[in-house]
Amino acid sequence: MATASKRSIDTLLLDVTNAKLTVTPEYFDQLCIDNPDLRLELTKDGELIVMAPAGGESGEKNGDLSGQVWYWNRQTNLGRTFDSSTGYDFTAFGGGKLSPDVSWFEKSRLEGVIIVGFIPAVPDFVIELRSATDNLKPLQEKMKEYQRLGVKLGLLIDPKNKQVEIYRPEQETEVLDAPALIDCNEVMPGFVLSMNKI
Repeated sequence: MATASKRSIDTLLLDVTNAKLTVTPEYFDQLCIDNPDLRLELTKDGELIVMAPAGGESGEKNGDLSGQVWYWNRQTNLGRTFDSSTGYDFTAFGGGKLSPDVSWFEKSRLEGVIIVGFIPAVPDFVIELRSATDNLKPLQEKMKEYQRLGVKLGLLIDPKNKQVEIYRPEQETEVLDAPALIDCNEVMPGFVLSMNKI
């Protein structure tokens, strides 16, 4: 009598630390659908970026930053705020598919824009927070990409070096050492970001 054999499937892990993986924007979308627990981004050159989940310290700081922007926006009703789980599709602007830690739009800029999937628009304001394990250079390159795409104000917050890099269109990067507050009034009227918990 024949018996049905069970087929065991072993997981094989492939180390791609020193490899560059490229995918099309369409395949990237399918990867995101098939792997909802992974944090993925796609550069303008089609390079796949796989990011580890945030640790507790970074998650708490990210929550604080997002909360400040959300609360200011709730009070002023000037726009719309998005957290780090939001993906953007910049392919129509010659970019990739990225996910800033915090992003904000002036309200009228999203009128008629479908935001069910990746948002096909460039935010007015973004924040990227460097975690303890992040290399600084890739984050600076990401900020320059936001700048190129037309983000009006971008903040790269680096708790490790106690610095904030400020990116504005067609301007040199401004670096602040250990700021207590960051005035964002030029893009977000009345908004001052507190750094006391960062």
